[in-house]
Amino acid sequence: MQTSPSQFCLRSLRILGIDPGSRITGFGIVDVNQGKYTYVTSGTVQSTEKDFCARLKTIFEGVRQIVQEQRPMELAIEQVFLHKNVDSALKLGQARGVALCAAFTEGMSVTEYMPSQIKQAVVGYGSATKEQVQHMVRVLLQLPTVPSQDAADALAVAICHCHHANGRLRT
Repeated sequence: MQTSPSQFCLRSLRILGIDPGSRITGFGIVDVNQGKYTYVTSGTVQSTEKDFCARLKTIFEGVRQIVQEQRPMELAIEQVFLHKNVDSALKLGQARGVALCAAFTEGMSVTEYMPSQIKQAVVGYGSATKEQVQHMVRVLLQLPTVPSQDAADALAVAICHCHHANGRLRT
């Protein structure tokens, strides 16, 4: 008998997944109870300010508000991968840092995952395309429509965390 991916996580928890970005930060919340995924909410924290520090403040406040309203138990976040453009990598790292600080101020535990780990957990292939991730997130969470790329990536991070959390419980 083959087990569907949504049956891997056996404990009950609410996971907030974050896909950091300096202009658009995706978030996705999934409840997991008795091995079943339940979609809670997803979306983006968007900042259109030209001033980079103002964008970081928007991300911090947005993530903190989501945490305060939705009360997730754990946060899973995508790690920064190496960019060819050093400036872009630094900005992404700073955006990621303020999202982490928002979680820390609310007392959350945080786990980080590489993009290839996330894609492997959700699609079964570490080099999957954004479209493949979107499709599998829709299938796994039984969503009526395909979520935006940023929201789908964040939901994929949450699903990945569930797979890894369950592995830690078994050992």
